[in-house]
Formats: sequence, structure tokens, C-alpha cells
Amino acid sequence: MKTLDTRHETQPQETAPVPEQRSGSLGRLLAIMARLRDPARGCPWDIEQTFASVAPYTIEEAYEVADAIAQGDLEGLRDELGDLLFQVVFHSRMAEEAGRFSFEDVARGACEKMERRHPHVFGEARVTSAREQTLAWEAHKAAERGARGARGTPSEMDGVSLALPALVRAQKLQRRAARVGFDWPDVEGVLAKLEEEMEELRSARRAEEPRERLEAELGDLLFTCVNVGRHLGVDAEGALRRTNARFESRFRRLETLLDGRPGQAGPAELDAAWEQAKAEEGGERANPPGAHSSSKGSGGGSPS
Repeated sequence: MKTLDTRHETQPQETAPVPEQRSGSLGRLLAIMARLRDPARGCPWDIEQTFASVAPYTIEEAYEVADAIAQGDLEGLRDELGDLLFQVVFHSRMAEEAGRFSFEDVARGACEKMERRHPHVFGEARVTSAREQTLAWEAHKAAERGARGARGTPSEMDGVSLALPALVRAQKLQRRAARVGFDWPDVEGVLAKLEEEMEELRSARRAEEPRERLEAELGDLLFTCVNVGRHLGVDAEGALRRTNARFESRFRRLETLLDGRPGQAGPAELDAAWEQAKAEEGGERANPPGAHSSSKGSGGGSPS
């Protein structure tokens, strides 16, 4: 299977085709991208970009879409979706210049894939539940992976992107393993495993194990936390994102309560300000963050 070499410059070709004239904003966007990459009249920055150099921006725009959704900002979501669409157009244009595929090919492929994976909608197949449809969807994806010719021995792990955020990838790997029965029967088993992993991390710290061992034990603990969320029907990535937002919001309020000088406050003042910030949100538990108090450990403040 041919692959795009993303390590080298993908310079616009003099003979790169210009998108056919289309009505509407999509045609205009494709034309703008073609002009930006035009070797004679385009933008120097856009011209020198490659698949590899643009990829970080693509990831960033995807996260900004997720952020707008998390904030319930529909106007912002419209803008961020536009930015993400532009990334798709950018990559498609570079591929077209390389003679590989165009935006039209990308869109056609997406249409064909959705129709193929929804035979109960676009064909004669019948499903009776969302679970049955999900199983059928996964079966179609597995067949597609096989048709593409996965390297080596076929595995349930095939197709789980290495570029995914670690929590998301952990959840996908666990779901793949669970499909063949490699899973706990209920969440109680996972919670017991969580306690076991926590004790192993404590033991490694007490024994002053090397950093690599501590990293491995912490990784096992985090992986198990994701498993707990999966069994509870909670998305680990979304849960942590919302917790980060809560922590940031409360800490900003703490800074305001301390007149913008938290570094000059003592442990008691910091704890009191944190508790007030939590109370102002309403319905929060009483346990304080313990960022400085010796009776609460020496770690960072808890957002919960």
C-alpha cells in the first residue's frame, strides 16, 4: 500500500489542478486554499507547509472544537468547526498537488463509508437496538481493516491510532480487549484492581524505586482509572477535561479572594479561600484541597 511521505517538503506543483468551479462557500474555500498554495501568487507560509508541519494545527483545532462544546459555546463551535474544516481542505490540497487524492475523493470516501456502515439505513439490513448496531459497526470496521491488509498477524488492537490522547487510547484498547471477553465482569473487580495499583505505587515510593518504576506504576494506576470510568459509562477524557475546568475556575476565584497575591498567603488562608471558591459554586463536598496543610499531604490542590 502506498503511503504519503510526510517527512519531506510538499511543495505545490506548477501543474497542480485548480478546484473546479463550485457554487457556495465550500467551492470558495477550496479556491482560497488553491490560491494560498499557488507557487507564483500564494502565501509563503502556506506554500512551505507539509503534512507533518500542519498536523499539530489539525490536532489543536480538533481540541478547540471539543473545548467549545464543553463550554456550550455554539457560536464558538461554528467558528472552530470552520477552522477544522480548513485543516481538512489544507491536507486534501497538498495530497492533490502530490497527485494522490482530492477533497472530492475525501468527501466521496466518507459518504461511501457511512452508507456501507449503515446497511440498516441505506440497505436491507435490520437492527433492533443501538447495541446491535454498534456490534455491526465494529464488524464493518474490522472487515475494512482486513481489506486494507493489516501488517503482521491480525489483532483486535489494529487501527487504534498511536496519535490519540493517552486516556482516549487507553479506553479504546480496553474496549477492544473487552470484545473478546478480556475484561472484569463488573466494576467491583476494577475498583479492587485500582486499590491494588495504588498500593503498588505506594510500595515503589517507599522503596525509593527508580523513576522508571514509579512511572510504570503510575501508568498502571491511570490505566485502571480509565477502566473504572469505562465500566461506569464515564468517558475518562471528558471527565478529566471537566475537572481541569473546575480546578481552573476555582483557582482563579481563589486568586481574586486573595487580592491576586496567593503566593503571599499562608496555608490556612489558601485553604479557606479554596473552600469559599468551592462553596460559591454550590453543592460541593467539604474536604479541602490540602495544597499546603501538613495534615492533608503535600500535593497540589484538589479540584473536588
